Amino acid sequence: MPDHKYTINLPQTDFPMKADLARREPAQLEAWETADLYGKIRAASRGRPRFFLHDGPPYANGAIHTGHAINKVLKDIIVKARTLDGFDAPYVPGWDCHGLPIEQQIEKKYGRPGQKLDAEAFRAACRRFAAEQIELQKEGFKRLGIFGDWEHPYITMDPRYEAQQVRALGRIMRGGHVYRGVKPVHWCTECRSALAEAEVEYEERTSPAVDVAFPVVDLRDLERRIGLGEGALTAQIDLMIWTTTPWTLPANQAVAVRDEFRYVLVEAEPVAVESVEGQGGRVRRLILAAELAPACLNRYGMRARRILAEFDGRAIEGLRVAHPFQDRTVPVVLGEHVTLDAGTGAVHTAPGHGQEDFEVGQRYGLPVTNPVGGDGRFLADIPLVAGLKVDDANGVIVQALRDAGLLLHFEPVRHSYPHCWRHKTPLLFRATPQWFISMGARGLREHALRDIKTVRWTPAWGEQRISGMIESRPDWCISRQRTWGVPITLFVHEETYEPHPRSLELFDVIAARIEREGIEAWFRLDPAELIGADASKYRKLTDVMDVWADSGLSFEFVSTFWPELAMPADLYLEGSDQHRGWFHSSLLMSEALYERAPYRGVLTHGFTVDESGRKMSKSLGNVVAPQKIFNTLGADVLRLWIASTDYANEMSVSEALIQRAAESYRKLRNTARFLLGNLHGFEPERDAVHPAELIALDRWVIARARALQSELIEAYRDYAFHLVYHKVHNFCIVDLSAFYLDVVRDRLYTTQPRSLARRSAQTALYHITESMVRWFAPILSFTAEEIWRAIPGQRGESVFLATWHETPEVAVHDINWPALLGLRGDVLKELEKLRDAGAIGAPLDAEVDVYCVPAEFERFNALGDELRFFLITSAARMHRVSAPPEGAVQAAAAAREGVWIAVKPTEAAKCVRCWHRLPDVGSHPEHPELCARCVANVAGSGERRRFA
Repeated sequence: MPDHKYTINLPQTDFPMKADLARREPAQLEAWETADLYGKIRAASRGRPRFFLHDGPPYANGAIHTGHAINKVLKDIIVKARTLDGFDAPYVPGWDCHGLPIEQQIEKKYGRPGQKLDAEAFRAACRRFAAEQIELQKEGFKRLGIFGDWEHPYITMDPRYEAQQVRALGRIMRGGHVYRGVKPVHWCTECRSALAEAEVEYEERTSPAVDVAFPVVDLRDLERRIGLGEGALTAQIDLMIWTTTPWTLPANQAVAVRDEFRYVLVEAEPVAVESVEGQGGRVRRLILAAELAPACLNRYGMRARRILAEFDGRAIEGLRVAHPFQDRTVPVVLGEHVTLDAGTGAVHTAPGHGQEDFEVGQRYGLPVTNPVGGDGRFLADIPLVAGLKVDDANGVIVQALRDAGLLLHFEPVRHSYPHCWRHKTPLLFRATPQWFISMGARGLREHALRDIKTVRWTPAWGEQRISGMIESRPDWCISRQRTWGVPITLFVHEETYEPHPRSLELFDVIAARIEREGIEAWFRLDPAELIGADASKYRKLTDVMDVWADSGLSFEFVSTFWPELAMPADLYLEGSDQHRGWFHSSLLMSEALYERAPYRGVLTHGFTVDESGRKMSKSLGNVVAPQKIFNTLGADVLRLWIASTDYANEMSVSEALIQRAAESYRKLRNTARFLLGNLHGFEPERDAVHPAELIALDRWVIARARALQSELIEAYRDYAFHLVYHKVHNFCIVDLSAFYLDVVRDRLYTTQPRSLARRSAQTALYHITESMVRWFAPILSFTAEEIWRAIPGQRGESVFLATWHETPEVAVHDINWPALLGLRGDVLKELEKLRDAGAIGAPLDAEVDVYCVPAEFERFNALGDELRFFLITSAARMHRVSAPPEGAVQAAAAAREGVWIAVKPTEAAKCVRCWHRLPDVGSHPEHPELCARCVANVAGSGERRRFA
């Protein structure tokens, strides 16, 4: 008896079922690098339309984390998809290297500059550390399968970059955008430096809230202003303020009220003895906003005896009041920042400690005093609080107010307060001499708001977010009092602090030196070399530029040293916090230099949280390190999780979610393996069937793949990668595994190897595989390359040197496939019932009868005798009826009335070769265990198929 299993066309492929990605991927990386695949992609893409995604530089500090992985993989998906789309899509990675975090790392080892290392040695240590971090991160990014010009990245500490940054600052100054000013900035006492807006976080903090009385100096003047007769006021009148920063009172220069608000002069008495802070039964006469007066008096434990006067705020503009604990008087001024949300309706104003206070002070010519040093302590000549830290000064000031009888209420309050994003410590608003880029002097704000509207923002809410930030942001403080950074290369007059008259021309001279020697060229420079006899009158600045200016000018460096990477870039892509960071600083720098946005499109992604929505934290133990994933499951699993997650919102990640991605990956891989296995012996150039000769079901699946590819290309272009994942996953699981491959398995396995029936199916599988390997490539880069090598036929060296597969356009046979698929679903439900009852073991153990009313018969009889292959049953018969026979059930999914089905176990014998149960099994004497169809396929001319 012959062993017929050897006549079956079983799948054969070297593409393994077990991915073993953690072991295979490093070998693939080495092969890509050895072959200079990125260089070959650039060469193959030369002359195509350009698509340029400009890389936002990660900070060179520490191994990559999941946020890094998300960001770089999203960029890589886009670049690879655009390459498949027929674009020349270069990717030049970058690193941000200057600034405080690196300084902190060096300070931990050597202390601040001047302790163990002088400034030059300190900068050299910073440079070495940054270089080490770049190499560490570079290996992590490459391990993720990110393609790019890794041998020639842009690095902000590259002397060429530093020089270009100095040149750009010179041009921005020539454009009239830069000025020096003494104004309050966010100051971190730990950093010992001003901070940029993007370096400020708002956290809850408990502060001492105090209501403080500022006594009116001249009662006669107040009488005239508010319409009282001379002599009407004979006792102390207090203008009340409320503040949560008592430590700023030493710098007070005014009290602000709102011109149109109504104020009252109220005579009030304590509700009970000792009910008012330290005042006993004293009657007080207080000026308060009329709307807030009841709440204020209640807070003070007082009640109104009578209203002595009511007036608008503008009436007391210029009134003098006494500082509560310093021997001087200050004026009442008008300010738009005064609100009725809380407090008293009058605001203590210290131009050296607040932006709004500063702006009011500028209008009134108020002094900008800053009694607090860079270490957060009061200067030695400040009465009452000399040498104290600001937080310690709060208690001293509160007690002084209490002793003077000018504290009417004290309580701790919980409120939002600015903190340093690095140290997590509360910030000071502190007036210091700084260099600023003006938002209004040359229309910078106006131009930025204009050009934001021309950018494609993904998600769309990004436009409103950055517009709101640009509308409300103050002038940009670009100077920092740090050691490790690109210097502001100015010589300023010792007395006037004005820049040297030749400053603008010297920018380019100094930049040329920096390009040769690095930033040390400036710090080593003897001013006399450039400004000669004037050197004794001028000081060389040691301030460095804000690191957001460094990264914000990356477009300028890249477009200068890679001329083919012309600006504006097609896309910037970073986390959603970069609306106030890199997107923001890049926009302002580009507008200052060119009056245009540096990008045509901006895409943002959310941050990682755990399954409960909590931020990633080592203390919570919920951090999922990318290294652990790619060293166990493989980088492609991590890439698949990233692509499958909607990045527009927070991205939940956990080991359980990564395991789900791994399971999805296995399903996709198994689908690819089945396709490859059944392409064994198929040579496309020799064996592919012409589209017009394909069997109907094969035409259907090719048309389905062709339509899907159009959807996927559109989704890739729209950056909707989660849709790409879901569409490809559904195609593999639903269209292929659960339907098409299940149906054609019989044809692939049992028909003659070179028959039209089999070659037609193989032609379909070939086009699906050629398409799918490209669909996979941007996301599952390692796996796609592995598949590429296993596909038969002549092909290029790498899938990444290809473009989208040109799936043939086929004429779908005049068959209503949706109706038949509905029928198949109904049949499968009935077969499952038989299986659950133990009547059958597999669908081939059953037979089906389909009953149709005449109007439906032709639609469902389109496959003729091949319906059984479509339904994967051993028999399937069609009947034209006017009414359903007894026992038949409605075919609900077939979509129209008048179709019924009946399924039952078959009693026919089983063919040992194809496993179909047919009455003709054993009809051929030489093959007693085979059905007639298998006999024809083994020993005859083979069976013919038309439809399935």
